[in-house]
Amino acid sequence: MGFRIGFGFDVHQLAEGEEFWLGGILLDHYKGAVGHSDADVLIHAICDALLGAAALGDIGYHFPDTSDDYKGIDSKILLKEVVRLITNEGFSIGNIDATVSLQLPKIKPHILAIRQKLAEVMQVDVNVISVKATTTEKLGYVGKEEGVNAHAVCLINS
Repeated sequence: MGFRIGFGFDVHQLAEGEEFWLGGILLDHYKGAVGHSDADVLIHAICDALLGAAALGDIGYHFPDTSDDYKGIDSKILLKEVVRLITNEGFSIGNIDATVSLQLPKIKPHILAIRQKLAEVMQVDVNVISVKATTTEKLGYVGKEEGVNAHAVCLINS
């Protein structure tokens, strides 16, 4: 059996009045992420990691932000499609490890729910998904609550 490793990164601006979706869960916060889709930075990073591991390009290639088909789309739909794409290429998900960099809101109370939602969408065991959070100690765009980013690595097997 062969395996491949993928890496994904995504960033979104935060703004008042926007919904804040993270890992498929709607968080209650006065700011949310701005984007063409629902701007779920964690799911987008995971999609890029999975696509990269399978050498299938990136999320922008498959779901361009110039297409009205993806305007406001639920990122869980994009993640399901990415899993279908890598499965069609003969791959399965080994594990995913992701880190969200965000000053506020604190996501520690939501991590289990996020992991469970991601596992449900990808049809994998929750124990193969790790989600961690960090702040930037009030430094940079994350620390100033102007934006959020996420990094993800994955292992896929053939």
